[in-house]
Amino acid sequence: MPVGEVRAAPSVLPQERGAMTIDTAQSSIHSPEPPSIDQLAGVIGDNLRGFRRRQGLSVEALAQLSGNDPRILAAIEEGRHRPDIGTLWTVAKALDLSFSSLLSSGGEAGTTVIRRAEQRGLTSRDGLFTSRALFPLRGERQVEFYELRLSPGADESSDGHSPGTVENILVGRGRVEIATADGEHRLEEGDSILFEADAPHRYRNAGDGEAVLYLVMSYIL
Repeated sequence: MPVGEVRAAPSVLPQERGAMTIDTAQSSIHSPEPPSIDQLAGVIGDNLRGFRRRQGLSVEALAQLSGNDPRILAAIEEGRHRPDIGTLWTVAKALDLSFSSLLSSGGEAGTTVIRRAEQRGLTSRDGLFTSRALFPLRGERQVEFYELRLSPGADESSDGHSPGTVENILVGRGRVEIATADGEHRLEEGDSILFEADAPHRYRNAGDGEAVLYLVMSYIL
């Protein structure tokens, strides 16, 4: 699936960098400051507006392509509404972008340390599925790395991403069922799966406790 589907000219999730900077010969380590919820909503809104306009689409046209309410998209662009994972995926797919391109805010190059407390995840509409990016949200990327958390009862579906997208998932904790184009697959802790994610797929918590997955998503640029 983020927390991620869809490629083109991605580059996006907001994040301010600064704090600790250690300069060596020609490298530096950056510890980004965590964006507030308002900052994140603002970054997503600015990115969405920019990509939409570059593709010559009106809010109404994008709403029709993505299956969303134009009033919701307008609110997102204005930074008044922080979208859930599902909404972002449909918009990214409609614009042929990567998931992270709608979240990135750009930033400095070099080595970046991202502390757990400095990352804000995106959540599904029902609050049972959370995606957290484990990479700096800046610039265009061919590979993205996410932590996915599924609460008991979580059952999250995803539309197919852009052609050629591949997902590689490792189960870090719990039991899950991953449904792909060729069937349903039950996975236990330590199991992994790789599948073509340009077709609809689903993640379901098949256990009694929280399930934690690590997802590597690869795009064709």
